[in-house]
Amino acid sequence: MTITMYQASIPGFVRMLGNLSAILDKAAAWAEAKKIDPAVLVGARLAPDMIPLRGQIQIASDMAKGAGARLAGVEPPRYEDTEQTFEELKARLAKTIDFLNGLDAAGFEGSEDRSITIKAGPRELTFSGRDYLFGFVMPNVYFHLTTAYAILRHNGLAIGKMDFLGGV
Repeated sequence: MTITMYQASIPGFVRMLGNLSAILDKAAAWAEAKKIDPAVLVGARLAPDMIPLRGQIQIASDMAKGAGARLAGVEPPRYEDTEQTFEELKARLAKTIDFLNGLDAAGFEGSEDRSITIKAGPRELTFSGRDYLFGFVMPNVYFHLTTAYAILRHNGLAIGKMDFLGGV
C-alpha cells in the first residue's frame, strides 16, 4: 500500500492542532483556578531568547496551513499574528483546522515531486514536495507543538504525553 502526501500530512496536522487546542482549554481553566493572568502564560517562554507560547502556536499553524496549501497547489491563507489570548489562539487553530479539512486530497497528487519555493528571512529555499514535507515542515510543526507543550508544562500545567498525543 502506498501512502499519499495528503495522508502523510493533513490528518496528522489536524489531529495535533486539535490536541493543542485541548491543551489550551486545560491551560485556560488552570490559569483561572490558580488566579494566574492568562497573558502571563500566553507570553511565557522557555528561555529569554525564545519565541513565546503565542508565537509557537502561530508558527505551528502557519507551517501546517502553508504546507497543506502548497502541497495541494493552492495559495496559503494569510493570518495576522495578533492573537493575545487563549480564546484567540484557539480560534486561530480552529481556522487552520477548517482550512486543512477543506483541502481536496486530489490536489496533492504528484506533489511529492512538485518544486516548492518558500521565503525564509532573506533567503529562498527550494524543495521537492517530499523533502519540503518530511525534511522541513514536519520537523518544524512538531518542534513548535512540542515547545508550546513544554512552555505550559514548565509553568506548572499538569499535562502529560497523552495530552500531547490525544486519543490514541
